[in-house]
Amino acid sequence: MHAFSRHILRIGLGITFLSIGIMILRAPEAWGGYILPWAARLLPVSINEAMQATAILDIAIGAALILNLWTWFAALIGALHIVIVLITSGITDITVRDIGLFAAAIALTLDLLPQKFRDRVKV
Repeated sequence: MHAFSRHILRIGLGITFLSIGIMILRAPEAWGGYILPWAARLLPVSINEAMQATAILDIAIGAALILNLWTWFAALIGALHIVIVLITSGITDITVRDIGLFAAAIALTLDLLPQKFRDRVKV
């Protein structure tokens, strides 16, 4: 991937994660409504507390991507987080866009994967 494209992808994903984290912090109860009942029953804390923790994770991922800190790792954590969102929320007309975010996060992760990991997985 070209460096300029990588920066656009990194900043775009970072802004998305940061924005979602802020929106969740403002109304955790509203965002908690997206969690499927079976997943909500598995939570060891209240839905609001889980959503606040999710918001903090989203903000941390977004900040790391925007600031270009541990970028490949932040993108990997972001991709894994999106998989969990899709599993616990289901794929709906609201979450279908997360598939694109997941693909973008995976692309950024693989593009920035450190050489020592590339050597192991033959990327």
